[in-house]
Amino acid sequence: MDRHFFDRKAEYSVVERKMPHRLQAGVICFATWRTDDSIPHAVLEAWRHERRQWLRQHGINPLASDWRRLLQQLDIETQAEFYRHFSKRWHDELDACHGDCLLRDRSIAEIVGKSLLHFDGDRYELTDFTIMPNHVHLLAAFPVEERMLEQFESWKHFTAREINHQMGNSGRFWQQDGFDHLVRSAEQFEHFRRYIATNGTRSKLPPTDYLHYSKPLDAC
Repeated sequence: MDRHFFDRKAEYSVVERKMPHRLQAGVICFATWRTDDSIPHAVLEAWRHERRQWLRQHGINPLASDWRRLLQQLDIETQAEFYRHFSKRWHDELDACHGDCLLRDRSIAEIVGKSLLHFDGDRYELTDFTIMPNHVHLLAAFPVEERMLEQFESWKHFTAREINHQMGNSGRFWQQDGFDHLVRSAEQFEHFRRYIATNGTRSKLPPTDYLHYSKPLDAC
């Protein structure tokens, strides 16, 4: 696979859901999904409160419908500070392993892993993933813009159904939306590969509590 990185000057789309999603054909995406119980309400509210304070301190009304657009009008370094801080806080809370952590069960994690690999090389090119006790990180590229979000929904729908069936449960398993970031450079791609590879050990989990996959790049 020829690795393509996000080019702000080239054509791309933005889909607004609970979070905005940038789409650009063929570009590698770093994505995160989390289980429905992975962030307790009190933790989520504290994170949102801190985010609102930061935005107000930088002259942005956090209750405005276009606060994300206003954020993008700040200088690049300030935007980077925002994303670096709040993304780190978010992922630190995921790594704290809140919730039932059903993905810690290897048979449950393998449902997700097999689903991710099922159409690799056909509908998408997948290079890396880790399945943590309550969330998933992956790196993949999609040939057309529409395929990315469609495939995310397909993966989540199928795996939720299979996991609920195996556990004898019903209802929502994954949070409705997820985080995704179009990779901007080879250096950032390597950063995300290392992040995925070391996520389990950084969280001080035994190898049985997470599932890691990485494809040799000469096989892509």
